[in-house]
Amino acid sequence: MEASPRPEYPRPQFIRKEWLNLNGEWEFMPDSYDQGLRRGWSDGRELARRIQVPFAFQTRLSGIDDQQIHLCAWYARDIETPAEWQGRDILLHFGAVDYKATVWINGYEVGNNQGGHVPFSFDIAPYLKPGRNRLTVRVEDAQDGYQPRGKQSVSGRPVSCDYFCTTGIWQTVWLEPAPPMRIQELFLKPLLNVGDSDAVEVRVLLHAPSIGWEVEAEAMDGDRSVARVAVTDAGSMSRLLLRIANPKRWTPDSPHLYNLTVRLRRVGELVDEVTSYFGLRDVKVRGGHLLLNGEPTYLKMVLDQGYWPGSGMTAPSDEALRADVEFCKAFGFNGARKHQKVEDPRWLYWCDRLGLLVWAEMPNARAWSPRSEEMFLAEWERAVRRDYNAPCIIAWVPVNESWGVPDLNADHPGQYAFLERVVALTRRLDPDRPVIDNDGWEHTDVTDIVAIHDYTATGDGLRQRYAETLKSGTLPELTWARRPIRHFARGSRHHGQPIMFTEVGGFLMIPDLPQEKWDALYNANGSCRDSADLLAKYADLMEGLADLTFVSGFCYTQLTDIEQEINGLLTYDRKPKVDPQSIKAIHERLFK
Repeated sequence: MEASPRPEYPRPQFIRKEWLNLNGEWEFMPDSYDQGLRRGWSDGRELARRIQVPFAFQTRLSGIDDQQIHLCAWYARDIETPAEWQGRDILLHFGAVDYKATVWINGYEVGNNQGGHVPFSFDIAPYLKPGRNRLTVRVEDAQDGYQPRGKQSVSGRPVSCDYFCTTGIWQTVWLEPAPPMRIQELFLKPLLNVGDSDAVEVRVLLHAPSIGWEVEAEAMDGDRSVARVAVTDAGSMSRLLLRIANPKRWTPDSPHLYNLTVRLRRVGELVDEVTSYFGLRDVKVRGGHLLLNGEPTYLKMVLDQGYWPGSGMTAPSDEALRADVEFCKAFGFNGARKHQKVEDPRWLYWCDRLGLLVWAEMPNARAWSPRSEEMFLAEWERAVRRDYNAPCIIAWVPVNESWGVPDLNADHPGQYAFLERVVALTRRLDPDRPVIDNDGWEHTDVTDIVAIHDYTATGDGLRQRYAETLKSGTLPELTWARRPIRHFARGSRHHGQPIMFTEVGGFLMIPDLPQEKWDALYNANGSCRDSADLLAKYADLMEGLADLTFVSGFCYTQLTDIEQEINGLLTYDRKPKVDPQSIKAIHERLFK
């Protein structure tokens, strides 16, 4: 029997021992004209086609490879839970389904979800019967510019820097038994220099009030217990402080992780147990720099969009996720800006484990309305909550280049207020990490970092453009697609925040392009014929960037080619265009 795709446990920061992976072959039927509900497809009937979950039907690995637009699609399969799960809640988890989903068990509607990039789950125990049961899922994914869609083209066809769409299930689906009284969620906050030690605050959210119940948290360094605290609490949230003596702090060069076990007991009997991990590190912005564990850290990041040939937004394997992180490290980057995507939690796990700093970014809409604001905010909140515990994440990026807030340049006060609202929400969820309000330009006063996108192709071009900035601190005007762009919107200004160039380079390498087509390419003055040319242009650009002493970090565009966009350091199938060690040597020489 062929192994199911993506068999690894999908949620590495909140693990229960018992679970059942539902990836693999499902029944499938596109529903372009939204007739399935009227025709009663929710009753659990067999669907005619077959698809490999968790790959979207637009991809080759799904077994369908259909890039046409289908407004709706249906999935179905039989499920059977182990007999020993009887008497417990049965949680049905979806890692991500784009964009709307409705779920039925044995013809009964269990629940629905809106939001294409965040997880959701339902307790399906009340709907199950002994033996086999029928699971049916309907998805709806309109070509709607108002819904958060990231780099998925509104037209459904690749154009410029937008790609084919991802519709339906695109992350792992699984079942998990859990007691009715259980650990619901963990929030882990590292605290440095607490007395003569470091510490982690463990907030344990329970599924119900815990009157008379004991919550215990234990930190392990390998096989050695280094801290243990237990409390008996009355309420659904418990707070425990684990003090770590002789702490080993997390950095990209030394990404030390502590394992964590949280237990729930009733009168001494173990009722629920989950395992997780944490890293001891903090992030601040001070004096124009980003500080990691109190030390100024120059960010050398690469733009990573998380697409793969044959599987789109879904990594073909856990090994592929790890390999992308290893490539970032091999090129000498200490961070990645995950662009317009809430990435698979397994990618964050490898960033935590291998040591890669991450800017976490929300997929944006491409049009604005009051409805689009609410859709965005609801999903962004869930994304931040999902990834709050990841030590690798050092910044939140809700909006990129005014996407979904297109009238900022015309001083539209409503859109300006929306950005302030997004930042305020993000800080309420996480007051410790910096927030970049609008990566690229048109910043508001509330941004923690000024992020500039500048595709000047040469070092001399950068030096000339920012000569006045080096003298007086005044930033020059930007232009994008021949229109002027301001660094700040509606009278906002620089308040001493770190300045970073968070999109630079983007060099194309097209060895066989006819000369007559060369000048028609966007960014043609930064294009390269071969590896030697790419390396020379990269070194020249980095030398110019290093001379801009007011800059405290950069992000090169980009890690890989994607579909029609061919400006990666790797090809789409992850072959280096230039020796990674040569790029790493440039970073080590210029950015201490």
